[in-house]
Amino acid sequence: MNATRQDAWTEDEDNLLAETVLRHIREGKTQLEAFKEVAEQLSRTSAACGFRWNASIRKDYQAAIEGAKEDRKHNNRQKTLVHEEPKTDYAGDTITATISLLEKIRHHSLEDKPFIHYEQETIQKQLMKENEALKEQLKRYEQAWEEMGKLWNWVKNDQKK
Repeated sequence: MNATRQDAWTEDEDNLLAETVLRHIREGKTQLEAFKEVAEQLSRTSAACGFRWNASIRKDYQAAIEGAKEDRKHNNRQKTLVHEEPKTDYAGDTITATISLLEKIRHHSLEDKPFIHYEQETIQKQLMKENEALKEQLKRYEQAWEEMGKLWNWVKNDQKK
């Protein structure tokens, strides 16, 4: 008797699984996401879909997988080279939003100039104070060094006597 298992995979189900996985690879999504999507459509678990893909189907689609990965790389390059238009219902909204954004940037940069100038002055004053403190510390070390030299000379002269 040639009994077909109740959970056996049909050719259509295999094709759906393969097409979905390849699409996810092309789009830069994970295979796990593809398994979940197919599982919902076929009323199977994502684990079952993953097992079927890895155990039976994947080896037949190696060339297609490499092609999907190349497509993904090409699409990613295109996205970085080409600026996608903002999705709005009306082109006027896009222009208005752009003008508003540019005005905010200009207004913000004008406000920042006094702040930046103030910040630079504050930093400059702090650096000058620190410089003066370091000069004072250097003077003290030089004086201590001079004193050590005098003491050393006194000890040497005392030993000669």
